[in-house]
Amino acid sequence: MRTPAVPSLSPRIRRGARAAAALAVATLIAGLAACSADPVTQAYLDGDDKGYIASDFRVKEIPVEERGEPVKWSGVTEEGDELSSDDTAGDVTVVNFWYAACGPCRAEAADLESVWQEYQGENVSFVGVNTYDQADTARSFAERWGVTYPSIIDVNDGSAKLAFAGATSIQATPTTLVLDTEGRVAAVLIGQLEGASILSTLVADTLAESA
Repeated sequence: MRTPAVPSLSPRIRRGARAAAALAVATLIAGLAACSADPVTQAYLDGDDKGYIASDFRVKEIPVEERGEPVKWSGVTEEGDELSSDDTAGDVTVVNFWYAACGPCRAEAADLESVWQEYQGENVSFVGVNTYDQADTARSFAERWGVTYPSIIDVNDGSAKLAFAGATSIQATPTTLVLDTEGRVAAVLIGQLEGASILSTLVADTLAESA
């Protein structure tokens, strides 16, 4: 008994089948991409959040009479230089906690640099505290995102972050602090900056206190 021959598909039908298959594969890939987390989110899902906590942007200003003691901090920068609160004494100091793989840290880098440049020549200092990376990674970040102020490499002992723990809890990355001219925490900005103007205003207000 002869097996019935399977009718061959016409070239037009074959082309249509191939196109449908290609579309199905593309749709599958797109779906997987949409469901896949970015590296920061995936790290968080894997239990390695590196200190990053997704948070809405919040600002807390602390009245002068409610501020605690001056924060004494120190560390070594990505360039190998020692840096401490003694070096910024008498300045309004902006302290930004960050690390290179933190998406919000990358997004706010230009705003931080903008405010730093705005107050060049005034009694204002900027200091980054890198909570996760080694010096070479921090330097690469600064070059890529145009950051010109120094950062302490705090991953080895966490001493800089610990120094601020008594004044305010650093639970989210990024977190930015504004210290008054006495070295006390005057404002806390949690999460990615929503533009440079908020930080600029806080720096100006804190400067005005000692005018």
